[in-house]
Amino acid sequence: MGYMVEGIYHIGEDVTKTLPNGEWERSRSTVRHWIGKGDFPAEAGRYHLFVAWNCPWAHRALLTRAIKGLDDITASYARPNRDDQGWIFDAEGEFRDPLLGARAVHEVYSADPMQYTGRLTVPVLWDKVQKRMVSNESADIVRMLNWAFDGPELYPAQHQAQIDDWNTLIYDTVNNGVYRAGFASAQEPYEKAAHQVFETLDK
Repeated sequence: MGYMVEGIYHIGEDVTKTLPNGEWERSRSTVRHWIGKGDFPAEAGRYHLFVAWNCPWAHRALLTRAIKGLDDITASYARPNRDDQGWIFDAEGEFRDPLLGARAVHEVYSADPMQYTGRLTVPVLWDKVQKRMVSNESADIVRMLNWAFDGPELYPAQHQAQIDDWNTLIYDTVNNGVYRAGFASAQEPYEKAAHQVFETLDK
């Protein structure tokens, strides 16, 4: 694995953060601009997704794109495995990057003039006009694709409170829960996280 410091990729451990009690804590996404605000207008054909089929966080961005019928948002699919370069692309075929010609996702982050520091994640929503990242937070990407573009309404007013409650529970105990279990470094936090996953699935 690896991480970025001021736009430069470094090979090494950075993505897992374990607390003194053995619990794993997720780092926060830090690229969080918004389509429809500031420099990112809701324009057809302007945006691109960098994703990977085996990333559950990328799945919800791809599902939203499909349900909303946003075919003009193009996509690059990283290989469903990682090496010391992190998420990687092939030179040709279905796992190539047709937009930037990147060979790894860290090259996408490096292409942004912000000089990113942090862990490397997908999905990444990219502005093809400004040549910079809009967001690397999947929850924000889902919401902005729903609100900024036409298509089926995925967050109807009459169901918002219930959706918010389920989203909070599922994010903490399932989406993030499998990481909290998998990266725990002590038995007690592992068992707590693992039990929460299955308790929520039962609900």
